Amino acid sequence: MPEPLPAQQTPGWSYLDDHLWHTCEIVADVLGGTVAQRPLLATRAPLAPGERALAVGPATRLTWRAFGNGSYTSSQVVAFGSPAFVIGSLLGNAVGNSVRRRQAARDAQPRWVVDGGGELTVTPRKAHFAGQNTSNELNYTGLDSIDLVGPDMVETSFISTVGRPCTLRLQTLWASLIFVLAALEAFPSHPRLLARGWLPLGFEQRCAAMGRPCKPAAEIAARSRTR
Repeated sequence: MPEPLPAQQTPGWSYLDDHLWHTCEIVADVLGGTVAQRPLLATRAPLAPGERALAVGPATRLTWRAFGNGSYTSSQVVAFGSPAFVIGSLLGNAVGNSVRRRQAARDAQPRWVVDGGGELTVTPRKAHFAGQNTSNELNYTGLDSIDLVGPDMVETSFISTVGRPCTLRLQTLWASLIFVLAALEAFPSHPRLLARGWLPLGFEQRCAAMGRPCKPAAEIAARSRTR
């Protein structure tokens, strides 16, 4: 069972706290059928008829990928001259090939690559990321997996429009909102959803202590999946 996300270690109210508070309000409205009463938000994302933007804000996209496939061009040298010159030329060429081979091997290892920032739009059906040179429309029902890997980081995998498996992360203060909406739509038995682990431990109590009580969205979401 996933562990609850760590609570804030310092007193006060952070930007993340504010987004989590609004996430609880949004999730409660989605489950209560009162999304239409929420204020309209401006967004550049394409929306289907009747689809409503629930949150809009900045995000950074990271993809799990390699820079190469392990191949490299081996240099062949034919040297003429004194034995010392020939030996030096061949050794230098061998060293160069070795460096290129090692670099090609490193490039073939997948790693998290920061692709850049962009605008994120979250709706009850999808998360739309629009960067400077690329965009992703993450329809929840088309995802193969979803999870929170940090308080402000959601990770998902899916098959791209060209048939390739993709794994990406979105770093955003709306990470919990993306997770819970995707889980409600496509992963209703997700352990983190049922365990209410998409909120930091004690968050609702801390909201009340700060004079900002929030709707019990985590409990409502967990109950809605067990009926």
